[in-house]
Amino acid sequence: MGVAGDHQDGGDSAQSDRDSRGGDRTGPPPPPAAALSRSAMEQPRLITDSFPRRRRTGRAPGRAKRRGCPRPRAPPPAEDPPPPPPDQTLLEMLRRFDLAWEYGPCTGITRLQRWERAQALGLSPPGPVRDALLEHRDNPDVTYSLWHEYAI
Repeated sequence: MGVAGDHQDGGDSAQSDRDSRGGDRTGPPPPPAAALSRSAMEQPRLITDSFPRRRRTGRAPGRAKRRGCPRPRAPPPAEDPPPPPPDQTLLEMLRRFDLAWEYGPCTGITRLQRWERAQALGLSPPGPVRDALLEHRDNPDVTYSLWHEYAI
């Protein structure tokens, strides 16, 4: 073979000489597009790669972490003690009021609002229910209907 056969890459010797002297090319040839997509798929990406990393700042001087002794906790804020639970006969009377459909629906309003609406419509709701509701205004077990905790 000739001079061209002596080179391992099988290229033109004039071309390789021109490239080594700073001719047309400025660097290594770019990889083919198929190689780029294959290498990108081989390396798994994490969601954290999309966000900049933030370095934690150290503790302020003189603020060493305590070990061994627990930190004293502040007492919980003073709250009013929960009201005593109403007696079962009262709760049963209110349940019967909730289940009585002649006074209209009871979802979305308090029992007192339902009682007042029924009174305004002339439906004659029971008076002891209103008295119990006014007496136990602060107790949510009395104020709200059976279905208060359920989403509408």
